Parts: sequence; C-alpha cells; structure tokens
Amino acid sequence: MQNTKLLLTSFTFVGLLALAGCSFPGVYKIDIQQGNVVTQDMIDQLRPGMTRKQVRFIMGNPLLTDTFHADRWDYLYSLQPGGGERQQERISVIFNPNDQLVSLSGDFMPGVSRDEAILGKDSGTTVTEPAQNVEKPKPEKPVKPGSLLDQIQKDVDGVETVPVPTPEPLDTTPQ
Repeated sequence: MQNTKLLLTSFTFVGLLALAGCSFPGVYKIDIQQGNVVTQDMIDQLRPGMTRKQVRFIMGNPLLTDTFHADRWDYLYSLQPGGGERQQERISVIFNPNDQLVSLSGDFMPGVSRDEAILGKDSGTTVTEPAQNVEKPKPEKPVKPGSLLDQIQKDVDGVETVPVPTPEPLDTTPQ
C-alpha cells in the first residue's frame, strides 16, 4: 500500500512538471502565419485594367471568393509572433464586369511593410530627400540605323502575338 501511494504521488508530480513545462518562461514559441502572404511589392505591381489572370499571377489564389459578390476577391493574412498578439491584414481586389481590376481596398499603405512593423524589425531602407546637386539622367540618344540595337528593336516591334490554345472540354457523356 505504501508503494502504491509513493508511485501515485510520483506520477502526479511528474505529470505536473510536464504540464508546467508547456508554459515555462523562456520556452521558444514559433511565429504563426495563416492565409495568403501578401507583401507590399505585390500590391505595388497591381495596376488598374489588369485581368483576373494577371492579378492571380501576382497575388496567388484568393482566400475568399464570395458567391454573392463575384467581382470581389479577398486576401487575408494573419501573423502571430511567438507569444505576441495576433495581427491581421486584409486586402480586397474588385473587378468590373469585363474582368478587369478596378480598385483595391485594405490594410496596405505604399512603402510600409506590415511584417516588419509587427515584428519590430527595421527594413534597412531609409527615405532621404533628394540632393540638389545630383545630375539628372541624360535622355537616350536615338540608335543608329543598321546597328545591333536597331535590329533588336525591329525584331521586338515585329513580333506577332499568338493566342494560347485552349483545350476542348472532355466529353463526359457515358459511352
């Protein structure tokens, strides 16, 4: 009987230590990211008039496509630094009936990286006022006719666009 009490007390003590280790100070906690990772560089690439395919290429698949608002895609992203408070970002991309990008709305602002603001890291970029003595770039000189640059420009201008073939849908009728 005495051994059973000692064994039960030992298991209880080990169990309590194991539970206490889960929230023990100094334990590393990972950063938790969920949703679409959206960066400021992605937002800066978006332009009005882009097609849905172009937006999907830049931003990736939207996290939410609303059935009732087929012209709106929502991208959600949340970051919870280890042991910190969860921060959430949202951007909505709105298209017109011709499937062209019309507007953006959300939590992003030009030039501000939310991850660096949340995590407290310096981006390493500083904004400085332009110096007064900096030379302005000289306008490009026209290329000489018959030069290599002229031939390249003619080749680029003469390229014909070829439509991408779309495969025929599979026949789903039973045979």
